[in-house]
Amino acid sequence: MRILISNDDGIDAPGLAELAEAAEALGEVWVCAPEQEQSAMSHALTMREPVYAEPRGPRRFAVKGTPADCVYLALHHLIDGEVDLVLSGINRGSNLGSDVYYSGTVAAAREATLHGTHALAVSLHLEPGTREPDYGPAAELAVQLARRVLADGLPPLTLLNLNVPPRPLHDIKGMRAAPLSVRRYSKRVDCRTDPRGRSYYWIGGDHVDYAPDRGADGPLLEAGYAPVTPLCLSSTDDAVLEMLRDWPEL
Repeated sequence: MRILISNDDGIDAPGLAELAEAAEALGEVWVCAPEQEQSAMSHALTMREPVYAEPRGPRRFAVKGTPADCVYLALHHLIDGEVDLVLSGINRGSNLGSDVYYSGTVAAAREATLHGTHALAVSLHLEPGTREPDYGPAAELAVQLARRVLADGLPPLTLLNLNVPPRPLHDIKGMRAAPLSVRRYSKRVDCRTDPRGRSYYWIGGDHVDYAPDRGADGPLLEAGYAPVTPLCLSSTDDAVLEMLRDWPEL
């Protein structure tokens, strides 16, 4: 088995190191990750400037680019041979609900899925003020889930998104299949002025809560489970598509 590890926190992130070490139980491990943190880059690809990949040891590359760049470059150039599974993470912080649309961690897994490679995104939820989280439980659960994916496969254009609560392994109630929740953040724009009098902004508020759905990923994580959400890359709404076909204008 050949396993590719990537992330959006950067090649020196401790979560990536923990995941790469745990994945050695699955097969030959390759690492291709951003040179610097690329959080919230979503699925951006670098198209208008060169992408550089610096070797950092055997089967290990630091890429001056996005998480999606890393996976694309690894799958189609850096790795000699087929990759059986891509593991993205372990992200410092959860990727629940609407986070999946912004997350570079999820995007790295999504890029692999688009090219026909099974993929799993892994994130560790953090409580405010956490400085040195323990990524071990998340790595253990990721390997468990990866073994099942390698054994049973996944449908085309489908990846798995695993979020793990910040607890010792024996205190996690287990993995649980779950839909995405509706995650709500405060709507915050912090306007400031630079030394030359120009306005600039910091955008993005804090997590507020989840819509009240106990079976969804956010509430399940709060209850002590590690939710696993299948994400399908076919975004067409078939029901609405049929409705549109009844419109005379279309």
